[in-house]
Amino acid sequence: MKRIVFCDFDGTITQSETFVAMLKYFTPVLAERLLPEIYAKRLTLRNGVRQLIQSIPSVRYSEMIELTRSQPIRPGLLELLDFLEAENIPFVVISGGLQGMVESVLNPFRNRIQAIHAMQVDTRGQFLQVHSAYESGTEIVAKAQIMANYNADQSITIGDSITDLNLALASSIVFARSPLTRYLQERNKPFIPWNDFFEVRDCIHDLILSRSLEQPLRTY
Repeated sequence: MKRIVFCDFDGTITQSETFVAMLKYFTPVLAERLLPEIYAKRLTLRNGVRQLIQSIPSVRYSEMIELTRSQPIRPGLLELLDFLEAENIPFVVISGGLQGMVESVLNPFRNRIQAIHAMQVDTRGQFLQVHSAYESGTEIVAKAQIMANYNADQSITIGDSITDLNLALASSIVFARSPLTRYLQERNKPFIPWNDFFEVRDCIHDLILSRSLEQPLRTY
């Protein structure tokens, strides 16, 4: 069976919502107005995030990268990567944030990660411009569309927020943290709650041994 782990970045690999913190820092007035609309699903990620990012002057991009670089990583990531490598399970990062920000944090692990998908940024104009090869009607980075390209027999998703909702709904197994847990409960989508990557590693290990990964899973 071809299993692949798809993992969010902000608030999942990082201990805090790095992307949201960046938006609040670099475009505070607009973030205060638009972020609640995004979380309440009255404004799409595609429209809201694009407005926020494209209000930031390009000259500040290097500051954004530096702000992200020092963000602490959630415990257990290295151990999870060790386990997945031993089991020949690829690890793919799909982020709704900026590619440069994600890569600046994950550089020490880059050779352990099969791919990183995120928003591309153009700094040539006065203000940042963002684009993605996987835009959809509601997302700049259509995570479920990216996952589908891998043709996994079994997709294991790790996430924490509304940006991971479509990916989680399309996945075989979901490890979810709040507020993603609330969105999944509203849609009656089963998930496994988690706190750190040690728990994710141990749960995947136990599920593989028990062959539960081959069965429908309802865990909330």
